[in-house]
Amino acid sequence: MRDVLYLEEREQAEALLKPQRIEVLRQLAEPRTCTEVAARLGQTPQRVYYHVKRLVAAGLAEQVSERRVRGITEGIYQAVARSYWLSPRLVGRIGGAGRARDELSLGYLLDLMEEVQADIAALDRAAPELPSIGVSGEIRVPAERRQEFLHDLQSTLQDLFTRYGGTEGDAFKLAVACYPKGDKHE
Repeated sequence: MRDVLYLEEREQAEALLKPQRIEVLRQLAEPRTCTEVAARLGQTPQRVYYHVKRLVAAGLAEQVSERRVRGITEGIYQAVARSYWLSPRLVGRIGGAGRARDELSLGYLLDLMEEVQADIAALDRAAPELPSIGVSGEIRVPAERRQEFLHDLQSTLQDLFTRYGGTEGDAFKLAVACYPKGDKHE
């Protein structure tokens, strides 16, 4: 089972974004038959089977084995991933065409986050070593020093890009996001 499946196809999103299918998929975190899932969810096996078939067709679940019960072959299914990420490109940007050009705009930040999400989803998680780092923190800057802070941040990053921007060695992508912290995150 993969950690994350990045969904870029509309058909996958349509198959996933049904509350009953999400519940079925949660039950398939462990290999189970449609009968077992139905018992856990209080539904009929036929209804669960319908949802499982849609999930399998969309590549969100798979049949991992089968067993014979009273002369009937019963499939055992499992979700293909622990988490599913929907590509923001499935919805697209409402209004305005193209990417935001201003590095200080929230539109640019949204484009950057979409790019980071797609890059991370494309990584081969089966690789023995994925050298990466994530850093998050909060900085408080008085309004009168905001421009100074942004300049310092930009020059620090530019120094790193200059110092490590050669053509030899492993390539790493660095993305930094700086945005106002909203009240709901506290």
